[in-house]
Amino acid sequence: MARACGLGLLLALLLPVVGTSLPGTVVRLNEAVLSYVSEIGKAPLQQALQVTVPYFLDWNGEVRQPTRIQISNVHVPQFNLKFIADLGIRMLVAANFTFKVFRVPEPLELTLPVVLLADATVAQGSIRTPVVTISACFPLFNNAAVLEGSASVAPGLLVPVQKHIKAVLRNKLCLSISNLVQGLNVHLGTLIGLNPVGPESQIRYSMINVPSITKDYISLDISAVLFLLGKPIVLPVEASHFVLPAHVGAEGAMATVGLSQDLFDSALLLLQKAGALNLDITGHLKSEDNLLNTSMLGQLIPEVARQFPKPMPVALKVRLGATPVATLRTNNATIQLQPFVEVQAVASNSAFQSLFSFDVVVNLSLQLSMSKVKLQGTTSVLGDIQLTVASSNVGFINANQVRPLMDTLFQKPLLDHLDALLGMGIALPNVVNLHYVNPEVFVYEGYVVISSGLSYQH
Repeated sequence: MARACGLGLLLALLLPVVGTSLPGTVVRLNEAVLSYVSEIGKAPLQQALQVTVPYFLDWNGEVRQPTRIQISNVHVPQFNLKFIADLGIRMLVAANFTFKVFRVPEPLELTLPVVLLADATVAQGSIRTPVVTISACFPLFNNAAVLEGSASVAPGLLVPVQKHIKAVLRNKLCLSISNLVQGLNVHLGTLIGLNPVGPESQIRYSMINVPSITKDYISLDISAVLFLLGKPIVLPVEASHFVLPAHVGAEGAMATVGLSQDLFDSALLLLQKAGALNLDITGHLKSEDNLLNTSMLGQLIPEVARQFPKPMPVALKVRLGATPVATLRTNNATIQLQPFVEVQAVASNSAFQSLFSFDVVVNLSLQLSMSKVKLQGTTSVLGDIQLTVASSNVGFINANQVRPLMDTLFQKPLLDHLDALLGMGIALPNVVNLHYVNPEVFVYEGYVVISSGLSYQH
């Protein structure tokens, strides 16, 4: 199984799990990935081609004498892959086989150049899981030659030995390639299942339909379903089919991954439903720079000073009732939050007493980045935080007068909280041990693109 992983990286990448759910993503693998797969695939391919050759029955007088033949080395100087439009991937392998024929009295060493042509197709199985199949395979043989320094051999022996070896390889090489590729179908199971997003949330990718293949790339439409406590997150408005335009992202990248607006909307809806965006902001009363106390508020709101003659701790309870809104524009991603903020103080009986509350609107700039297989984000505040008094138990409140203090108390804890959440990241479609290398993130109108190299690490 391990030997299949290197050769099968490309095919593994091509095959997310199958499903019909939206929102969508698109994974496009470009020509550049083929060279990388060819490079790392040579070693496992050489190992797979070292098949067992049965004994050759040689006439010795009137008796058939069994002669052992062994492949002592397989060297693959050429391993090329290319996309075939509307078909799959074509494989061309040039291999040099070295055989040792254990004849009496001296062993004989032969070399045999072989060219293998094979086509691999991608389909969906009966349970809508990816299936990779070798649809065609043709071994082409040159003539065998005796290695220099090996004992001389009569043509009467070389011809039947060569015929025997070619007959064996004609049957076994294609079967070995097929087994190597078929072994990937188990490995591809790592694409199925749930990738954690948070303690109680996951994301699952699944292939919507068969791949679209051109001579330049293979493209897959993939659905992304987010789950909270085992239940899928459903957008209030039906997600539209996402189509990734041509020629986006970085030129020459191995992989181009497109993420739809709906995926970002689903992720924010998940965070809101999970309560992950809610937070309580508190301060330490004895801290010299603590502004979260009734004395500080009392300087701005007289009724607070009257009700709390002694400094008491204050807490801000931030709750997100409305779903955050993500907006994707060219080179610009933003999030708008509309939290409800209740300001509470500790009363003399240690219970919290509501002082007043605000409806808040915060516009945030979203900076996206990649780490291994995860898309992560950080935020910063855009413009002023908008405050509107929702209720008050301490008389009239001048919002403009309180705003500078609330900005100071509210902004940094909110950004720290959001960055911690977004820093956990969401895994993009991947297989085990596969990482995105030197990724670049591009923001377009209504979608995001990640252009990246790929690295398979055992």
